[in-house]
Amino acid sequence: MAKALTSKFVAAAKSSEARVEFPDAASPGLYLVVQPSGVKSWALRYRLAGKPKKLTIGPALVERAVPLPEGRRPDLGDGHTLAEARVAAGTILEALKEGRDPATEKKRALASSASGADTASAALDDFLEKHVDKKNRPSTARETRRFIVLYLRPAWGDKKIKRIAKADVNDVLHDVEERGGPASANRVLAIISKFFNWTVERGLLSSSPAKGVKAPAAIVSRDRVLTDDEIRWFWKATEGFGYPFGSVWQMLLLTGQRREEVAGAVRKEFLLSGDKPSWLIPRERSKNGNEHLVPLSADAVAILERLPKVSGGFLFTTTGTTSVSGYSKAKKRLDAAMLEIAGKEADARGADPAQVEIPEWRLHDLRRTAASGMAALGFAVHVVEAVLNHKSGKISGVAAVYNRHEYADEKRAALTAWSNKVRALIEPAASNVVPLRA
Repeated sequence: MAKALTSKFVAAAKSSEARVEFPDAASPGLYLVVQPSGVKSWALRYRLAGKPKKLTIGPALVERAVPLPEGRRPDLGDGHTLAEARVAAGTILEALKEGRDPATEKKRALASSASGADTASAALDDFLEKHVDKKNRPSTARETRRFIVLYLRPAWGDKKIKRIAKADVNDVLHDVEERGGPASANRVLAIISKFFNWTVERGLLSSSPAKGVKAPAAIVSRDRVLTDDEIRWFWKATEGFGYPFGSVWQMLLLTGQRREEVAGAVRKEFLLSGDKPSWLIPRERSKNGNEHLVPLSADAVAILERLPKVSGGFLFTTTGTTSVSGYSKAKKRLDAAMLEIAGKEADARGADPAQVEIPEWRLHDLRRTAASGMAALGFAVHVVEAVLNHKSGKISGVAAVYNRHEYADEKRAALTAWSNKVRALIEPAASNVVPLRA
C-alpha cells in the first residue's frame, strides 16, 4: 500500500539496477523516480481521453540551497522539493479538469523558450494583439496599452516570463503608486492579473505570480457632485475655452454620458432635425455593450450645431483622425478658470477672494451631478438610470429580459428639465427657451 512520501524518504531513496518509482499517497499520480544512476526526479501519471500519460515535472530536490523569491514557483523542468512537486501536480490536474493537456503545454513552453518568445516583452506583445485589442473597446485597449508601455515593459522587458515572481509584481505596483497614485496602481494590478491568467491559459506559466497580491489601495466609492455655485462657475469657465474642450465638458454635464462616449462621438450618430433630436450611441462604443438612445435638449442641440465640421467624422478632435485627448492639462486650466470666476464673485459681494476654495473634482463627477440633479427634480430612479444606460434595480428578472421600453419620452423630459435647471443657475433671469451659450 502506497504511503505519503517524506523529505527524509526522498533523501534516503537508493538507486538499483533498474529504474524505480515510488508513488506518493498524499498526491495521487505523483511519483518519485530514481534512475540506476541515482538521479531522482518527479513525474505525474494521468489519463487523458482514456489514455494513460506521463509528464516529467523536474529534478527532485530535498531542499533548496537558495530560497525562491516570494510567490515564485519552479516551472516544469526546474528542480522541485516534495512540497513543490505536490503543488505542481495539483496545478497539472487542475489543467486536466479544464480539458487542457499539460504535456502539450510543456512542449509549447519549451518551444517558446528556444525561440525567445518566452520573454515578458514578447508575451505582452502577444497579449495585446490576441486578447486586449480583440476583447476590449478601443478606448479600453488604448488605456491598457498605455499602462503596459509606461510601467510593465520598462520593469520586465526581456526578462523570462517564468522568472517573474510576486516580488516583481509588488515592485511594479509600488512604482505605479508613487508615480500615478493608488487608483492607477489598482488599474495596473487588474491588467497584470489578467495578463498572467492569460499566460497560464496558454500554457506559458503553471500559475500566476499575481495570485494573492493585494490591491495597493481600497477602491473608495465617490459621491462628489458639483454644487449649484460650482455648476455656474464650471459653465462660465467652459465658455472661455475654445474648441473642442469647452463643448465636450458642456455636453458631459447636459447629457450625463461617459467621457469616452462623448469624446468619441461621430456625426452620423446624431439626429438634430425634427421635434425629437437624439443621439444613438452604438453598442460597440457603450461601456455595457448596449445600444443607447440619448434624447437631446434644445441646449445640447444648440451646442452641437455650432461645432465646426471637421473631416474624419469625429465631433470633438484636434487631429481629425482621433477623438479629443489631453484632458489632464485642460482640466487643470478649467480648475484655475473656475477658481478665478469664484474669486471675482466673492470680491463683488465684499468677501475675500483668497479664502475661496473649490474641493477636488473629476470629470466623471459631471455624470453624477447630472444624475443627482434629475433625481432632485423628481424623476424616478429607473428613469435616471435609463438616461445613464444603467440597468435599473427596479426592473429585474424576466421583466428585465422582456422589457424593451427604453423610456424615451421620460428620458427626454428628464434631460430637458435638467438642462433648464442648469440654464437657470447660469442665467437666472434668462428665458427658458433661449439655449445656453457654448
